[in-house]
Amino acid sequence: MIRPYWLSDDRWHGLGLLVVVVTLTLGMVYLSVLLNRWNNDFFSALQDKNAAAFRRQLLQVTWLVGAFILLAVYQLYLSQMLEIRWRRWLTERYLLAWLADRAYYRMQLIARETDNPDQRIAEDIQLLVSHTLALFIGGLRAFVTLTTFVAILWSLSGQLTVPIGDHTLVLPGYMVWVSILYALGGTWLTDWIGRPLVRLNFDKQRYEADFRFSLVRFRENSEGVALYRGEPDEFRGFRALFDSVVQNWWGIMRRQKRLTSFTSGYSQGAWIVPSIVAAPRYFRGELGLGGLMQTVGAFNQVQDALSFFVVSYKEIAAWCAVVERLAGFERTLARVRRDTARGGGVQHADGDEQELRVENVDLHLPDGRPLIAHVNLSLHRGESVLLGGASGSGKSTLFRAIAGIWPFGRGEIRTSSKARVLFLPQRPYLPIGTLRSVVSYPMLADGVSDAALRDALEAVGLPELARRLDESGHWALQLSPGEQQRIAFARALLQNPDWLFLDEATSAVDEPTEERLYGLLRERLPGTTLFSVGHRATLRSFHSRRLTVKRTGPGPASVVEETPASPPRSA
Repeated sequence: MIRPYWLSDDRWHGLGLLVVVVTLTLGMVYLSVLLNRWNNDFFSALQDKNAAAFRRQLLQVTWLVGAFILLAVYQLYLSQMLEIRWRRWLTERYLLAWLADRAYYRMQLIARETDNPDQRIAEDIQLLVSHTLALFIGGLRAFVTLTTFVAILWSLSGQLTVPIGDHTLVLPGYMVWVSILYALGGTWLTDWIGRPLVRLNFDKQRYEADFRFSLVRFRENSEGVALYRGEPDEFRGFRALFDSVVQNWWGIMRRQKRLTSFTSGYSQGAWIVPSIVAAPRYFRGELGLGGLMQTVGAFNQVQDALSFFVVSYKEIAAWCAVVERLAGFERTLARVRRDTARGGGVQHADGDEQELRVENVDLHLPDGRPLIAHVNLSLHRGESVLLGGASGSGKSTLFRAIAGIWPFGRGEIRTSSKARVLFLPQRPYLPIGTLRSVVSYPMLADGVSDAALRDALEAVGLPELARRLDESGHWALQLSPGEQQRIAFARALLQNPDWLFLDEATSAVDEPTEERLYGLLRERLPGTTLFSVGHRATLRSFHSRRLTVKRTGPGPASVVEETPASPPRSA
């Protein structure tokens, strides 16, 4: 997950920023060394009651602190600059992978364990980048601090003489060994106490995303809930989802309480332990007050560096949870890519410009159960074909297979790669934005003239919307289902496809409106092939051929052709 950015076209900008951030970090460590030396001089001046030296040390610490603040500010600023560049690149990479080969659609059919992919792209990527940079910079600073202050602490520690029976053990640089033992013990205990946080943080991301998604879904279906008076049931659902958030939060609270109890005591002990260990040398006169304070400061710097794992454990746990979630997302994307590359499912091949052929197509449900078997049919340019059948027989599934988004099945569908094909589902997709972008979708709004947009809207019976092209809104909530379906027909008029497939595309409009919409298609798109899916009897008169999905037994259904009772209506 981390490597691709540093091999990308943006790597030089990223590396340049990283080098500057590392340089600033090293500068901050160097200033820490100078401040450590200043401790000795400052407290020695206090011990000697030397007012002139005291004033010089105050002046010196002013520019040291000022320089440290300057470096810290720009280190943070440039780190955030690197973070947003990295996040932007990684977000685009994941979005392209998610959208490629309609992986987003296949994932919801075959990979339900990958919950909330939108949250993984919007939030987990940001957490991955921010935690990675924070841990890298923190780890680098800890390493440089350790290598620098170990030498200082070694020189300040002197020797520790420990009598053991008739022998004497001389331990040089004993303060270094004390800091190492202290940090090792703290690291082991921190990991033992805090390890469950990894799973708890993983679940936290999932529960929060599930709760947020349920609220968004409720908002987008507010009219249906209001009509059903389903508020009590929705509240129960919200409460159940939020209960998962609360229970997980309590688990995090309890675990962090234990971890914070230990790490707080550990941090306080980091000041007490060196004072106790160095005090005998101070009382023997081997160390002055300045030397004692410098030794305590150096010990704390070494101990802080060695305790990087302890101090950063919560962030490491959160980072591990994010990595696992994104790893699961990548595994699912890879699975979808492998399935696509293997060529399984219904194949789409280049064919004749005047004909669309469906050859030996079998369609299955995601669990492998057969749905429709042995579909063989051909559609010719300019024809109008109606596919009917009982609800749940597989009509819409065949529609999706022809569109190339249903992966479960086998067979081949041939059509010209140069043909303009448009599919109108029962519930049109209306993006949030200006009405101009909604009507022209998926074409760029700038590529369609206002006159064409207004003409299409007026033709489908929406003249009042023709005056609101620049108005932005959530049109899926503002427009009725019938108005949304008429928007879809306006798109068809604008795009003038060679092949037009409609899945219950007039189910929300009345019969006179349905007649007018199909009349518009015949009048304005005379060369377009129409393939409609529906079970309304009124649709029959608009099509020259009629196909029916029939199930005669416990096995899969089949598609048979029937002779229409009357010729299709003309425009």
